[in-house]
Amino acid sequence: MDPRHALAEGVVAISDEVDADLLFEAYSFGIFPWPHNEYDPVLWFCPSRRGILDFSKFHVARSLEKFKRKNTWRITFDTAFDEVMVQCSLAKRPDQTGTWITPRMKSAYSQFHHLGYAHSVECWDGNQLVGGLYGVYVAGVFSAESMFYSEANASKLCVLALVEKLRGAGLTWLDIQMLTPHMKSMGGVEINRKAYLERLDQAKRFAAPISFGSEK
Repeated sequence: MDPRHALAEGVVAISDEVDADLLFEAYSFGIFPWPHNEYDPVLWFCPSRRGILDFSKFHVARSLEKFKRKNTWRITFDTAFDEVMVQCSLAKRPDQTGTWITPRMKSAYSQFHHLGYAHSVECWDGNQLVGGLYGVYVAGVFSAESMFYSEANASKLCVLALVEKLRGAGLTWLDIQMLTPHMKSMGGVEINRKAYLERLDQAKRFAAPISFGSEK
């Protein structure tokens, strides 16, 4: 896989299957899978425009800060990875029918989680999971894959917790792949492929393990 040879649409490779070995190789080069459905071949992407969240530009609205201080929700890491993936696959997205989080993707990322590369952040109201996100930490970069919420602000609190965790480990930015309005409101921007790959190369030189633990 060589992201510099991506097609105009950002496609780098095509495979019939997806597993932990392929995921590790892909993320090491800034590539991620994005299948259309469960039955077609898996497309692997490194888009020409990449969404990132540079922590120097990270913005938390005052209303969210106020909400965070007052609510009693609990944030955890890596305690309900599979359930977070399920809820992300069920979340309704604007202008999107179906989900790319297919059964084979769930299986591959669950395996990746058990190997210590894929991680989740959960937001709980008592024993009820009300929000979460999951992503991959490989080559010194955390790549956020998807998020969901059933209560307003729950997924945003997960982003806050993740940024705090990554900052504490010495990271300075987060790969968000595609720039959504949700992430743009928190300071996300787009950069070109060359700039992204330069950031990735820099991150690889300083890559170190991160202890995600279970409680924030």
